[in-house]
Amino acid sequence: MKNFELRSIVAATSAVLALSFAGSALADSTDDIVNALIAKGVLTEEEGSLLFKGRAGEKEAIAKKEEKAIKVSHGKKGFRFESADGKFQTNLLWRAQMRFTTPTTGDPRQLSHFNDNSQNTFEGRRLRMKIGGHAYQPWLKYYFEVDLQPTRDSDDSSANASSRVIDWRADIAKYDFLGLRVGQWKINYNRERVDSSGRQQFVERSIANRVFTVDRQVGAQLQGRLFKGTAADMRYNAGVYTGEGRGVRNDDNNFMTMARLQWNFLGRNLKFKQTDVEFTEKPTGSFSLATASNTGKCTRWSSSGCGNLDGFAKASAAANGQFDVDQWTQGSAFKYRGFSFQQEFHKKTVDDNVNSTSSDLTGGYVQAGYFFNNLISAIPKELELATRYSYVKEPNSTDIDKDNRREEFTLAANWFMAGHNNKITADFSHLTLDDGFVNKSDSEDRVRVQWDVSF
Repeated sequence: MKNFELRSIVAATSAVLALSFAGSALADSTDDIVNALIAKGVLTEEEGSLLFKGRAGEKEAIAKKEEKAIKVSHGKKGFRFESADGKFQTNLLWRAQMRFTTPTTGDPRQLSHFNDNSQNTFEGRRLRMKIGGHAYQPWLKYYFEVDLQPTRDSDDSSANASSRVIDWRADIAKYDFLGLRVGQWKINYNRERVDSSGRQQFVERSIANRVFTVDRQVGAQLQGRLFKGTAADMRYNAGVYTGEGRGVRNDDNNFMTMARLQWNFLGRNLKFKQTDVEFTEKPTGSFSLATASNTGKCTRWSSSGCGNLDGFAKASAAANGQFDVDQWTQGSAFKYRGFSFQQEFHKKTVDDNVNSTSSDLTGGYVQAGYFFNNLISAIPKELELATRYSYVKEPNSTDIDKDNRREEFTLAANWFMAGHNNKITADFSHLTLDDGFVNKSDSEDRVRVQWDVSF
């Protein structure tokens, strides 16, 4: 009889331990079994307490292990590392743009630039590493972007191809209606520039971008979304920045100011991303107005920082506060079931306080794309066709009738293998220039093919 009781105790204890290791989901059932065994006299109170104590220690060890565990996954933002409690998250994305261009890599801006130096060029246009996520709270966000090897011309210094941090920013985004961003980023002035180069519809941005972008700046910005989901749905951005572009301290006491208002007139927000590869099920559109002003040495900006427009002094040679730059832009965008459209109009005034001159520049673009598989099933669903027109009117002298007018006509084809994260783009551009000062014109055709991949 004693041997039978001993075997019963051993069997019961083994069953309890087996259930214990089966997982936390069975915790309550296991405790009930132990209590039942004590009630039937199979286990003594002391034996039951020992089992409960062992179970408690095991649960505590499992809890501590789970608390320290790091979850690893992969998605559209790359490799994700996240704490078990969700308070910390880091996304790591690698990206490369490999491009072939003929006969020129840039946009010719003067008559002498047309057909002057034919080039067949392969280049790693952008080689990037993106790191972003949140810390302590999901609404405390951060983001860094590193340009690993910018391509340079043969006569440039090797320093021009050095790795550089192009974006670094932190967001306090607890509330939809009010958030704060600080750091360095492409400030939210116009859609075409804020759209990532990896989310473009064409191989590169339009000819208007170089003249009118305010690009990356260091500063602080308030932003938010109001009246969400209604006919008055809108987003706003307003901030102050150094005005010196990427990676440069302010060399005077002037700040660049910028304000933007975007009306989501159908009550749905339209993200800064070109093409409708997501096949938007409900029509979604936006209309925006923005303005920016700066006093300093710069007449234009780019990812390289402060620069100068053609015909204006270089930033390195300009006096402090030499140029007052005031500009505004109007834009709109729309997506629906594979169709995408967007446009911008720009106006920019540059006052030279040293030479007492004032120059007005205008320009803009309009573009549209469509996945024609929606109409003709024989066309591959991965294929998008797009077209763009852009122009820039720049002063060539104090006589408005002698201005330069540049135009771009571009056709593009996109083949999406994994959305924007893996695509091939080919475009053909016809570029023209009418030089009013010498009353001459010229044109050039350009072909570009690019593989853009992110993982």
